This record gives sequence, C-alpha cells and structure tokens, in this order.
Amino acid sequence: MIERRVLLPLALLLALAGEARAWPAEVMTGLGRDARRLLPRSLSRLLGEREPQIQDEMRRFPRELGLALATDLPTGRLSPETLEGLTAEADRVVELLRAGRVSEGLVRMGALLRVPADLSDPVLGVGPQGWPPGLTREYYALLGANLAKMPVVLESDRALHLARQDLPAYWQGLAERSRPQVSVIRAELYQNGRVVDHRRLDYRSPAWAVASLSYSRAVTGIAATWLALWREAHGDTTRMPAPRAVAPRPPPIADERPAQPPEAP
Repeated sequence: MIERRVLLPLALLLALAGEARAWPAEVMTGLGRDARRLLPRSLSRLLGEREPQIQDEMRRFPRELGLALATDLPTGRLSPETLEGLTAEADRVVELLRAGRVSEGLVRMGALLRVPADLSDPVLGVGPQGWPPGLTREYYALLGANLAKMPVVLESDRALHLARQDLPAYWQGLAERSRPQVSVIRAELYQNGRVVDHRRLDYRSPAWAVASLSYSRAVTGIAATWLALWREAHGDTTRMPAPRAVAPRPPPIADERPAQPPEAP
C-alpha cells in the first residue's frame, strides 16, 4: 500500500511533466528565433549556429526540474526549491562560459529557453481539474494558424537589462502573469459543454489576444534570460538592436469650419 501511494502521485507528476513542453515544436523554434532578434548580433549568431544542439539539449532538460515546474505552475508560484534548481542551472551556464567552454555553455544557455517558455504558457497553469478533452489542441491550433499575424511585442524594455541575480524574481513574475489567463482560455474555447473550433475565432477573440500576449511574453523572457547570463559571463553586449516604439496614432482632427456651398456654375 505504501508503494502504491508513492507511485500514484509520481505517475501524476510524470504526466504533468510530459505536458510541460506544451508549445508545439514549430512554435518553440519560432520562440528561439524571435528571441535571438533581441540579442547582440554576435550572441544571436553564436546561438543560431547551435540551434540543432540546443534542441537536443532541451530534450535532456533535468526531469526533476520538469516535475517541479509542472507542480508549481498551476499555483502561479514557484517554490524556493524550484527557484534554487533553476538558479543552479543558470549558474552552471555562467561557469562554463567563464571557464572557456564557450560552445558547451552556449548550448546549455540556449536550452534554458525551456524555462521562460513554460512559465509564459497559460495552458500549463491549469489546476488539478485539467482541460476538457481537445481544448488545448484547439488553443495551439489557434496560435499556430495566426502566429504570422500576431506582432511580437517587447513586454518590458527593462527585462533586457536584468542582472543574473534578478532572474528568480523575474521568472516568478512570468508565472504570476500567466496564471490568470487560464480562465480566459477556458471561457472562450469551452462553451455550452463543447470545445470551440479555433477556426471560429479571430483577432477579436480574447483567446486570440491571450495567445499573442503569451508568445510575446515568452520571447521577451527567453531573451532576458539569455542576456542576463551572457552579461554575467562578460560576453559582448555591443550592437544591441533597439526595439522600435509603436504608439497608436491620434485620430485626425476634424475640420470644424462649416462646409462652403459649391459655387454656382
């Protein structure tokens, strides 16, 4: 009986961990490539050259950390033990880079994409009740079908200037901002006891907005994590691209002068 009581929770955690990399593979690839656009040109090139190795390294992400994230994300709070484990992974990257093992350090750093990506995905914030069957498929189909139309917005310019010691608090903030979006996804994609076909939703849907904002939050978080570690290792941070500020244009001022009657022929 004791053995069974231990194995059942473990099986549940393993199932949750299996869903932890819930972003579709093509979306994960897009996240990395869009995040590299926010990096110094030299770092972007170094990570881009190692994209296949980084993807392999992500598949070897420590299982215990995957379990910890799967357990914490539904609460919206990362436990001290989880943050300690994530910080240890980040510190290992800095150690490798400072020791001159640059290629190995870059691959390990690139694989940390997994952390802000998971923390930014509201699908992983669902509680023990889980999602109705088919709902996550439709949500990710909505994201994939419209990703080209969704602008990548820098969530915070300050995030690109974080120090390594700021990362735990920043990661915590990602989890906190993702958790409230769970209810939006459920309300929009599960109505009258049925899952809504993603093809019925467009840019006016709150679920569309959640998908777009979550993607941008993940891109910002990935770039912020990489830059903080690269800066800690004294990497080159020159030639940083400047994000383009976009503001809504004010409506044109109507001409209040009375219209003149047309001239008589």
